[in-house]
Amino acid sequence: MSAQSNNKSENMLQIPDDPFCDPKRPVAVTFEDITSAAYKIRSGIKITPCERSHLSDITGVDLWMKKDSLQHTGSFKERGARYAMLMLNDQERKKGVIAASLGNHAQAVSYHGYLLGIPVTVVMPLIAPIMKIEKCREYCAQVVIEGKDMNEAKKVASRISKEQGLTYINGYDHPHIIAGQGTIALEILEQVQDIDAILVPTGGGGLLAGVSVAVKMLNPKIKVIGVESDRCASFSKAIANGGPQSTIIEGTLADGLAVPQVGYNAWETCKNLYDKMVVVSEEWIALAILRFIENEKSVVEGAGACGLAAILAGQLEELKGKRVVLILSGGNIDTTILGRCLERGLAADGRLVKCRVTVSDRPGGINELCKLLGSIGVSIKDILHERAWIASDVFSVEVIVVCETRDYSHSVELYNLLQSKYEKFKFENFPERDRLGKTCKILPIKSKL
Repeated sequence: MSAQSNNKSENMLQIPDDPFCDPKRPVAVTFEDITSAAYKIRSGIKITPCERSHLSDITGVDLWMKKDSLQHTGSFKERGARYAMLMLNDQERKKGVIAASLGNHAQAVSYHGYLLGIPVTVVMPLIAPIMKIEKCREYCAQVVIEGKDMNEAKKVASRISKEQGLTYINGYDHPHIIAGQGTIALEILEQVQDIDAILVPTGGGGLLAGVSVAVKMLNPKIKVIGVESDRCASFSKAIANGGPQSTIIEGTLADGLAVPQVGYNAWETCKNLYDKMVVVSEEWIALAILRFIENEKSVVEGAGACGLAAILAGQLEELKGKRVVLILSGGNIDTTILGRCLERGLAADGRLVKCRVTVSDRPGGINELCKLLGSIGVSIKDILHERAWIASDVFSVEVIVVCETRDYSHSVELYNLLQSKYEKFKFENFPERDRLGKTCKILPIKSKL
């Protein structure tokens, strides 16, 4: 990409003017701000449980889950939203507030605006899930659907704010938002003893900033580790740049973290406090979502699953045997996306496999393959055969089979069985090792497809 086109992309992603988020005069949130927020929001926010995870034995890490996905609107965003709205003066309350969000911040502002009698307008981009849009309307918010992404939605919200005199509440960089999000750390430190590290989902940096301030004031020995998706790694770019910089984001399962630029106040607050930033890929996020559903019976959205994803991916080996708290920041995953996540997670886990097998096109050839798969308990999810593109001979047919197995070792058993019976076969995108860390033997390949 040329320098000119790159600059054009950067300019397109600039965050609109916000009087509470001035890049020239960033505000560092203090511990006193967080304790003040905790006192003020206590009557309107749930103290969510922090429980030991069944995944502890599997991962080798003493995992604890702070389930803020159990807040009324399904995410931690309520903490900051309520505090920001409680801090409005009478005139600001009467005029109302406006926010731009893909969903969680919009729902939080809408819900607490409804409880506090404050008019709320939310601007949501076209890609926002319908479920979240409808929830905001249920809380009597005026919903404006405009903009192809969050950056454009922010610009729309900024314009409406100026035209109508509404108070714009940034979902991750408003100082009161950051202070409110930090209250989750106060609860964690009361609920769990002898913590070694806290893993924080990171997008715009508001949650990371609030948690960092609270933790480092009360127990500086606890490591605060941020985790973000590789498809929206805005904090990592800020680290490389020495400050917030616009980032072109891509579609991600962790849509709650898809923020084009780290907040100025958030960066100023935590730039010298956090201990590490980890970037995880989509397949590990999908696998983490699957693990939460299967092992914890909890539906966690992509953003909330990032901490576990980093552990499963082996990116935090230094935490083996340590006591670690995962912040499950939200559970508002769209039902259609959930289905895709589970399939992707099963594929990443080696339990949903796609194989190509060349069999005889004579009567019974495909039936023999199906019987072979059934003999070891493999379930066929889909099957397709092709004749026209087989170059070897006219008496062969290539069969593409999508199979579901019990676990990774079962898939290896299937691999070895097909290798012993067929001259030409291939597994597509088959993981080399079990996602739980166990290795399984695959016999040497004797033939190629």
